[in-house]
Amino acid sequence: MNSSKTTPRRLLIPFVALVALCGLSGCGQPDPNRVQGYVEGEFVYVASPLAGTLESLYVQRGDQVQAGAQLFSLDSIPEKAALDEAERRLAQGRASLEDAKKGQRPTEIDSLDAKLRQARAALVYSESELARQERLSRSSGAAAEQDLDRARSSRDQDRNRVSQLEADMKTARLGARSDQIEAAEANVRALEAALAKAKWNYAQKRQSVPQSGLVFDTLYREGEWVAAGRPVVALLPPQNIKVRAFVPEGLVGTIRPGDSVRVRVDGVPEPFVGKVSFISPRAEYTPPVIYSRESRGKLVFLVEAVFDSETAAKLHPGQPVDVQFGS
Repeated sequence: MNSSKTTPRRLLIPFVALVALCGLSGCGQPDPNRVQGYVEGEFVYVASPLAGTLESLYVQRGDQVQAGAQLFSLDSIPEKAALDEAERRLAQGRASLEDAKKGQRPTEIDSLDAKLRQARAALVYSESELARQERLSRSSGAAAEQDLDRARSSRDQDRNRVSQLEADMKTARLGARSDQIEAAEANVRALEAALAKAKWNYAQKRQSVPQSGLVFDTLYREGEWVAAGRPVVALLPPQNIKVRAFVPEGLVGTIRPGDSVRVRVDGVPEPFVGKVSFISPRAEYTPPVIYSRESRGKLVFLVEAVFDSETAAKLHPGQPVDVQFGS
């Protein structure tokens, strides 16, 4: 009789204790504005567009580097040789252009001038000889006529020779023709472009830090062959660290880009404060038929949050977090 009366009472005591324990441990309704997420990092992979042996690696995994610091260098002997060749070819092209703009050398002009004076002297003699033969032809016979024709021919040849040398002298003082100068100028521009390309190729064998951040990983060791375009160092700038969370359909409508967001990390008492940077316009899960009231609860949307550089540096990619929107 007594045992049957005490049974309900014994069952009531554990139930009350369970209710009290739930009250202390927060077994009530979960916060509807809090979802689970994770830290995502967008890495910057630094590579050279040219192949070569990894000659020097100036950083190690885990280093904090500043923009402009040296990361690595590849063997650059072929590029240095090509650069030297391009510089010498350009110097040759510029010298040819300057030579085309000038006339002939002074000694060549002096030689032409001497020939011109000689031709003029010969012309003076041939003209006097022609005059003498004309006087003799008036009192002589056929033989004198032949000498007259010979003297006249010699005078004409000397006159033409003088005209030719005078034209050569003018040409020597003018320099090259305009189309030759234009061709030389075009050649110089082509050689300048080749030099710029050679300089760029040589510079690409040494890569520096594009953005300050963490050296997340090094993918090659010194002495290894690196193919063209293959990353050697993976960087993680703090501004590339973000938190990604999948928000239920019922909550995403209350979130706007720029809204404040609090992120809690295990082992850290204070939350990290950031702001919403992106809300995906596409649902990650779509029911097979229609958006019924029951199926809408299964829809989630990707939401991303970013932080200032100091806060982002304390987060690590892959780290699970709790994300709370609003207050």
